[in-house]
Amino acid sequence: MKFSISKEAFLTALQQVQHVVSTRTTLPILSNVLIKAGNGQLQFVTTDLDVGISGTVAAEVEEAGATTLPARKLVSIIRELPADEVEVTVDERNVAHIRSGPSFFKVMGLAADEFPPLPTFSEAREFKLEQRVLKDCLRKTSYAISTDETRYVLNGILCSFKENMLTMVATDGRRLAMVEQELEFPQSNEVDIIIPTKAVNEVQRLLEDEGEVTLKVGSGQIAFDLGDFFLASKLIEGNYPNYRQVIPGEARERIALDREPLLRTLGRTSLLLSDKSNSVKLHLTKDNLEVVANAPDVGEARESVAINYKGAEMTIAFNPEFFMAPLRNLVSDEVYLHLIDEISPGVLRSGTNFLYVLMPMRVNS
Repeated sequence: MKFSISKEAFLTALQQVQHVVSTRTTLPILSNVLIKAGNGQLQFVTTDLDVGISGTVAAEVEEAGATTLPARKLVSIIRELPADEVEVTVDERNVAHIRSGPSFFKVMGLAADEFPPLPTFSEAREFKLEQRVLKDCLRKTSYAISTDETRYVLNGILCSFKENMLTMVATDGRRLAMVEQELEFPQSNEVDIIIPTKAVNEVQRLLEDEGEVTLKVGSGQIAFDLGDFFLASKLIEGNYPNYRQVIPGEARERIALDREPLLRTLGRTSLLLSDKSNSVKLHLTKDNLEVVANAPDVGEARESVAINYKGAEMTIAFNPEFFMAPLRNLVSDEVYLHLIDEISPGVLRSGTNFLYVLMPMRVNS
């Protein structure tokens, strides 16, 4: 096998697929990237047996062939090469000779036929949507995924395809992020699936602001086809809890808040918090919101924000990090905080399709 390629194109393609590679694996081949050369392009494939990615990039192929090389080591080498052009030759023993300007590297590889193939999706349900739409939906929900491995069904995003609507939900039991997106598909394609965190993170890295993505849902598997890149992942098996019953009913107060200034206020006041005291109090009075952070062993911070509020005086406490997470990931200038009372969950809304439920913390008077 022999090919030449620009350093930048080689490095970019490798970086897009290398994150899947596990640092701790009992199978040496899983530390490698499969490289196939032919028809004027290179194909790169990596997998950890749960998630797999393949990507293609144009190259000058003199001699077609395939091999596998240590992924992270290869990225490190290509990144440091001195010239813009890279020439790679691989012999029949899977030893790669890499030349660039005055540099020469010899890297030991493993045979391509040992590399586990990615799953096929011949009879899968298919859904097509804009890449930027999927990117936006994942950005608005993925921060709320649970990291508690004892509740494994929460270690991913629920995607519910029902009645021409895609609903995405993530929760860790203390907060819940939900986004809805209209999407046309046949009724026979209706399905609920849970996409694991690793696949969510990888597809977010691949999604662009232009172009389309095809989701292919097979038996226990999902694929994201983005044209130049293809990602396949196992799905989480199990039943996602009934998230609808967590969403509070009619709110007593609906408060309009400027997202960016609120985010900065929460960020400043929470600087004083400690492990023992990690809640901020929102004290609502006529046309005023006072944000208070109080840690007995550290000190106190207060900041007032002018708002349009005519309701009853109220104090409710939230975990500031949980409150700031959606504010960081939304783009609208204004958000709405819906409150029932001081002990019921608060609901943050933006536009018509985003909702965030946040459990309150106990207020120490």
